[in-house]
Parts: sequence; structure tokens; C-alpha cells
Amino acid sequence: MPSPSNTLLLAYYGDDFTGSTDVMESLSRAGLKTVLFLKPPTQQQLASHRGLRAFGIAGGSRAMSPDQMERELPPAFKALKASGAAFIHYKTCSTFDSSPTVGSIGLAIELGRRVFGSRMTPVVLGVPVLGRYVVFDNLFARSGLDAEPTRLDRHPTMSRHPVTPMDEADVRLHLAKQTNLPAALVDVLKLEAGHSRQQSDEIVDRLAALARAKPPPVLLFDTLLEADLPVIGRLISSQGPPGGRLFCVGSSGIEYALVAHWRESGQIRRPTRARQRPATTAQQIIAISGSCSPVTDRQIGAAVKQGFIEVACDSGLLANPKRTQQAAADALSNANSALHAGRNVIFHTARGPGDARRAAFEGAAKRCPGRTPAERLAAAGESLGQGLAFILEEALRTTSARRAIVCGGDTSTAVARALGIEALEFLAPVAPGGPLCRVHAPGRVAHGCDVVFKGGQVGRDSFFVDLVSKRTK
Repeated sequence: MPSPSNTLLLAYYGDDFTGSTDVMESLSRAGLKTVLFLKPPTQQQLASHRGLRAFGIAGGSRAMSPDQMERELPPAFKALKASGAAFIHYKTCSTFDSSPTVGSIGLAIELGRRVFGSRMTPVVLGVPVLGRYVVFDNLFARSGLDAEPTRLDRHPTMSRHPVTPMDEADVRLHLAKQTNLPAALVDVLKLEAGHSRQQSDEIVDRLAALARAKPPPVLLFDTLLEADLPVIGRLISSQGPPGGRLFCVGSSGIEYALVAHWRESGQIRRPTRARQRPATTAQQIIAISGSCSPVTDRQIGAAVKQGFIEVACDSGLLANPKRTQQAAADALSNANSALHAGRNVIFHTARGPGDARRAAFEGAAKRCPGRTPAERLAAAGESLGQGLAFILEEALRTTSARRAIVCGGDTSTAVARALGIEALEFLAPVAPGGPLCRVHAPGRVAHGCDVVFKGGQVGRDSFFVDLVSKRTK
């Protein structure tokens, strides 16, 4: 088990950008120094961050075809293994959105076992602080923190996701479409019993028997209450091979559970609150959004009511590689007076799932290069992200703004790469799963800026407005 303060506890690969910052936040707020890289870091890069306890690689496999994942994931997993970290985590979205042809989590588990060995693979999806819950293997999620939890196959956004609509809330049934590996469940009743040390040991013994099966199963955990997290963390830790690497899959629930267990067992301490230097609020915020989520739509609406200026971008043209640059230039021209007057500006490609621009984007995707519909859709998303990145970079270049928001999981991945970002560090909490980050992009306009990369379902309706008054060091 991890204990020395100079060793790496955990290394992870995020299947999208916003989910990767979510993990960084959970670890950083636990007092564990964590850096997020956009490419597998070298040993020299890791050594340059003194006191590093964890690191991540922000990937984009959630939008990849199986062939693309076969090329992308093995080298990344080998880099994580070479780091020597005790726990290796393939970070998925907490809504588990995936399919056999796009972002297959089943395939990711199989690829991980090729690198880390054929062992039982713990999977945790629920994150109570984010409004994600798994009960008797069924996944529930809030549509923004102001909404009630909804079963995923009835969720207003995830059941209508444009690429991977979730029509099945039972995690085992959904995963069975993507892999032939067997699956077992530690349900809420077992977790309740697991609060007793004796019964917890009995559960560990039963899991040890499961682990000897050929092949070892995927081990799913219900996650309903914060109080269950130390039990889940203890059970996950019990699966680690002595001196080896334990490969885990799921949301930041993995980190919340491990941290809760490490604290309970005295392996890490709660961070002391450092004295904050006086700080000022943001003078101007530039936001770009490629999200179709109704949560983001409500957040934009609330911000406009508070004085933000919204600029509607042409999604069809941004998604067309031949027209991306012109569409971005047109959006900047429409925002010119507001930007130079110091106003907070939001550039968006959709206002909710019913926006007609979504159909324009899908039409452009059909004309993009690619062997499959999934690859063409990914190419369109990449073009749209690059266009939004151009808008943000030019807005930062020509104004005094140093704080930005990027909305949308797949959008964030494309934008971060186009901005030349090498790494991110946690700066301050804003909303669970959407932290404010300090950008490392040497030689680029975004270097040193404070940016939130926000998933479509993250935050309360006041998210944009709250960020205006957010103070940092």
C-alpha cells in the first residue's frame, strides 16, 4: 500500500478532457499534488513537479472507434505502468456513455488487461458529490446539480446523446454489449454490511474467490452514499497485487473512494487550510461552448440575464474543415464591440438539444473524411473544437481577459490540443467536477490563464455568474 510521501499513488488516463480535470480536482483537494498532461509525460517532466503524488493523461477515447482505441490506449497504458504508480485508473464519464462502436469501455478494459495482467477489474461509477448514483447496478444522474436524479435511460440529456445515447441504465447489461467478460456486483446491501470490519473481511474473502475465476470478472460497485466510499476504497485496495499495479475503471468515484479509505486508515491526512493571499475577481471572462446539454443552455440563459453577451456560432460551418476558419472569424467579428468594451462573452454552437444548429453539425459530419460514421463525427467535432479554440485564442490575444470557460467534454479535448496546452494544475473549486485550472502552454496565448473545462452536465444554473466572482491567489 502507498505510504511514503514522495511516491506516486495513482496515475490515470481520462477518456475525455473534462473528466480528466474532475479527477485532478478530487485528488488535489485531498492534498495530493496532481498534474494533468495532454500527452504521456516523460520521466523528466514528472520529476520537474516536486512532491507529485498523482498525474493524469487527458485523452479523447470516449469519441474514438475501436480501431482508434487500439492505437491510442496501449501506449498510454504502458506509460502509466512505467510510472510505478500503485493504482492505474482508466477514467470514464460518470454517465458511462459509450457503445460498441464509439468509446467502448468494454474494449478499454480488455486493452488494460493486456498491459496490467488479467485480474479482476474494479469499476466505480457513482459520485454522490456530482449527483451520480448506482443502486442495484442501475445508474442515476442529476441533470445539473439543481435537478432530481433520473434513471439514465430516462435522463433528458444522456438518453438523447447525439453519439452514444444511453438506452440502458443497468450497467452490467450496457457493458455486456461491449465485452464478453463476466461481471459481478457489490450492491448497496453488501456495502452496508461492509461497515462492520468482520463482515468487510468476509466480503474480501468472497471477492478473492471471484478473482480466481477464469477469466476474472469485472467488479462493479453500487454507490449511493458518501458514507459508503471508505468501504468501497477498502475493497478496491484489497484487490491490488503485492508490489503490483491495480487497474481500475470508472468515474472519479475511484479517487473519492480511495481517498476516503486512505484517510480512514491514516495513510494520508486532511490538508491544512493555507492562508490565502488577497485576490481580485476576474475582470473579463471569455466562454466558448460546444455543449448541447440543457444544463449548459440554462447556465448560458442565466448568464445572459446577468449581462453576459451571447454570440451564436454557425455549427455547420465550424464543423466543415474547409470553412472552420471563416466561421470563427465571423463569430469574432460579431463579438468585436463587446470584447473590446470588456464585456463577458459566451460563444456557443447550440442552446440545448433542440437547437437547429445541431442538425447542421450532423449534416456537416456526413461530409467529413472518415471510414465510419463515428470517425466522420469525430472529425467534425475536431474541426468545431479547433474553430472554437481559434475564437478563444484571438479573444485572449486582443483583450485583457485571462479567465475562460470551455463547455463540452469532446469540445474541451479538441480545444485544449488546439491551444497548445501541455499541462494543467488545479487552482480552485468552482463546481464539483468543473475546477478552475492554471494552464501551462509555453509560447502560446493561453499560457498562465485560468480556465474551467466544464462537462455539459456539470454545475448549477448560476455556474457562469459564480465564476465572475471566484477569487484565486
